[in-house]
Amino acid sequence: MGSSQRSTARDGFSNKLEFYALTHFQPVWGLLQRSSFLKKKTNGTLINRLIYKIPTRPYPFSTMAGYTSWASLNDRGYSGRHLPPSRRDPKALPPIDDVVQLFARKPDQTVLSPKSTLLFSHFAQWFTDGFLRTDRTDFLKNTSNHDIDLCTVYGLTRQVTDRIRSHEGGKLQSQMINDEEYPCYIFDEHGEVKSEYTELTTIFPEELEAARKGKLFAMGGDRANVQVGYAMLNTLFLREHNRLCEALARRHPSWDDERLFQTARNIVIVLVIKIVVEEYINHIAPYHFKFVLDTTGLKNARWYRQNWMSVEFSLVYRWHGMVPDHIDVAGERLPAEQTLFHSELLTSRGLGPLFEEASLQPAGEIGLFNTPRFLLEVERASILLGRTSRLASYNDYRELCKFPRVTDFDQISGNAEVQRALKKLYGHVDNVEFYVGIFAEDTRENSAVGSLIGRLVGIDAFSQALTNPLLSGHVFNARTFSKLGLATIAQTKTLSDVLHRNIPARDTRYKVSMTRLDWRESE
Repeated sequence: MGSSQRSTARDGFSNKLEFYALTHFQPVWGLLQRSSFLKKKTNGTLINRLIYKIPTRPYPFSTMAGYTSWASLNDRGYSGRHLPPSRRDPKALPPIDDVVQLFARKPDQTVLSPKSTLLFSHFAQWFTDGFLRTDRTDFLKNTSNHDIDLCTVYGLTRQVTDRIRSHEGGKLQSQMINDEEYPCYIFDEHGEVKSEYTELTTIFPEELEAARKGKLFAMGGDRANVQVGYAMLNTLFLREHNRLCEALARRHPSWDDERLFQTARNIVIVLVIKIVVEEYINHIAPYHFKFVLDTTGLKNARWYRQNWMSVEFSLVYRWHGMVPDHIDVAGERLPAEQTLFHSELLTSRGLGPLFEEASLQPAGEIGLFNTPRFLLEVERASILLGRTSRLASYNDYRELCKFPRVTDFDQISGNAEVQRALKKLYGHVDNVEFYVGIFAEDTRENSAVGSLIGRLVGIDAFSQALTNPLLSGHVFNARTFSKLGLATIAQTKTLSDVLHRNIPARDTRYKVSMTRLDWRESE
């Protein structure tokens, strides 16, 4: 695809100035972060500044209706929304088949991310599937708990959680394969769900061969078997939970199964939130300042409200372009679709090697013309979700997020093919749909995403992660986590930390990173 420099004429002076300051003056930012006091103050200031780019919760609208009602302000079975429904007739939009082709990757022409690894892709899918859960029977509704509660590991309901617990020593049920711990299998030798897992649901295609079906794991999340990366992360945090239970039992021999389970779960949830802030978000952002998990000074902010996932947030996270055509897994180079519903790839190879393989392989770049063919139907569903929700236009959301409205296609992307395709389908920039526009944008330098995605991810990620009740000042203490738990949280900063305490003791130190080892930050 031919590319040139994107026009920055409509980026906005204040946005340019802020971005320049945060991506330059590295010695100043480095000096500032060496002071604990200044780092905390700057961390809070930057987070607040980002979240206040758009109006804060409560949302005046949800996908329930195009007007505000008491029900729409309270029924979280519907998704929230940042802007009211558009008055534009969806029938006036381009044919959906044509729009889907904007996302289609040319055969064997994956555009690779210069920064992100496949592990970043795995983590993004696994993490967001825990709270961005569109109802498959009604796109206006969702099945989310709206909190970062690791329902991927622990289940959406108490009934599911109860089924996957061992009820001994606080642990989750597991099995040993090749001297490593994994979830148990959900199906018996006859292909029927085991009696102890009747409360569980797991998504898999009807035509899945019996050998693969028999190796699907019994896990809290219904999508947890979809892809090998998902199963890797669920397995890792199952191990961490059970490891913590053993350590807590040694430290507190009087604690019963229930207290051990609940305390370990508390610790694991906060560990994941910390990794999200200090590894995942810092990977996405192109800034010299590195965010930390610290809620000092944030509790009285007006954005500190009950979580409610929005329909826009769900669409922002459809990063299908990150999936390459082929994935290196279990020592083989496989077509990406062969890693779906194939947990034996994990058990045959082991957790450490698979994390390293994912860390050594580049992810695809997020953007148009880069979605693998087998995921195009998912793109279709995403476009349909935006239309069913009657979302406002891409330009309307730029304006909401304090970006000037674009006036020409070269202000969205410097890629000539993207410009031509958008102009052919939409005619005028004001007609570009939200979902198409955010993925048409060029990736920011030193970032993993474009400008509007980056802003919306930051706003929703911070405002819905830092409100977790476990982070509240009167909850975040040794009574909730134990001294052992607080120490574990303090000592953990990356996925690598968690992995290396949950694999068989060997001399090998695996490479575990969301950022490519050959990536070099540009000035």
